[in-house]
Amino acid sequence: MTTSPNKTALGHIRVLDLTRVLAGPWCAQNLADLGADVIKVERPGAGDDTRSWGPPYLKDAEGRDTTEAAYYLAANRGKRSITLDISSAEGQKIVRELVQQCDVVLENYKVGQLKKYGLDYESLRAVKPDLIFCSVTGFGQDGPYSHRPGYDFIIQGMGGFMSVTGERDDLPGGGPQKAGVAISDLMTGMYATIAVMAALTHRDRTGEGQAIDMALLDVQVAMMANMATNFLASGNPPVRWGNAHPNIVPYQTFATADGHIIVAVGNDGQYRKFVAAGGRPDLAEDARFATNPERVRNRDLLVPLLAHMVKQRTKQEWIDLLEQAGVPCGPINKLDEVFDNPQVQARGMQVQLPHPTADQVKLVRSPMKMSATPPRHDAPPPLLGQHTGEVLSQLLGRSEEDIAALRAKGVV
Repeated sequence: MTTSPNKTALGHIRVLDLTRVLAGPWCAQNLADLGADVIKVERPGAGDDTRSWGPPYLKDAEGRDTTEAAYYLAANRGKRSITLDISSAEGQKIVRELVQQCDVVLENYKVGQLKKYGLDYESLRAVKPDLIFCSVTGFGQDGPYSHRPGYDFIIQGMGGFMSVTGERDDLPGGGPQKAGVAISDLMTGMYATIAVMAALTHRDRTGEGQAIDMALLDVQVAMMANMATNFLASGNPPVRWGNAHPNIVPYQTFATADGHIIVAVGNDGQYRKFVAAGGRPDLAEDARFATNPERVRNRDLLVPLLAHMVKQRTKQEWIDLLEQAGVPCGPINKLDEVFDNPQVQARGMQVQLPHPTADQVKLVRSPMKMSATPPRHDAPPPLLGQHTGEVLSQLLGRSEEDIAALRAKGVV
């Protein structure tokens, strides 16, 4: 089926999005960016939990809060929203009718919950044999933890991420630290996107649909990458190093007079240039610091000296000096500085879209740059139930009277 006249990678795909919060909606937003017609199913009167996860809220033209929380706006661009009570028999019937018009179903209900409604994979494949059905849960569809609810923060701890994130235990402020964003949710959304795309390719070749079982814990373990294989190869669990590197010095953050920078010295020549730029060439002549192995052995002596040196200049002064000297470095930017950065601006990472209650909404553009089928950015995150009538009439042929009756009964 073709659902979009625009030249997009997934303009022929329709997705029924039964997910909420972040991991599932992130996957659905990726698919919408790539052109898929994504129909977001929400609870009547309440909608996605994140609609109320504010402040901050989107502001209207007069600077007043709207009902659209910024958290919700982050993961729901490009979708159509319908409200539907799937716990009702009529709501379940509508879902089954919509599934027949869709290629993909995304859901993040507790294990077994959709089966009670007759909306699990086995039930829906009976009405749509080539359906791609992607489930996103904390712990997966089987195993001893499968019925536990999954929360990103808990998964970051259980999956090992926090064991290698945070300052060294022997330093002030040392201890485990979570990421500043819900990284296991976001990565699960990304892995789910890849799995859905692979399943669609398989379906297009063979006509066969399939179920996809995505678990936050699985993803968190997988994304430990070289840290996981370091352990599997050695039997020694890695530890926290904060912003330092276990094998290279200096390769860390430093406080400047007005902010922080990252200095990533990769060899002895770069180190000599670094301390020369700071007016301390003697720190390269000292035998304790002349080579990287000695700097690693003596990091507790050297790093305080370097920290004092860096503190004497501003962030921008250091960036200018070190770039000129050929020493790898970079600022630690706050988000206002991120969106003011000329490279970020040149890459068009902020997009502004018209919005029905706020005139305009500022969002982050998809990072996927594609020459033939670029992601689309033509529809803002929808209002709750904004497209209920449109979807039911266009896809299911429901009349205005039918839709009004469903509204009166609280089904939609």
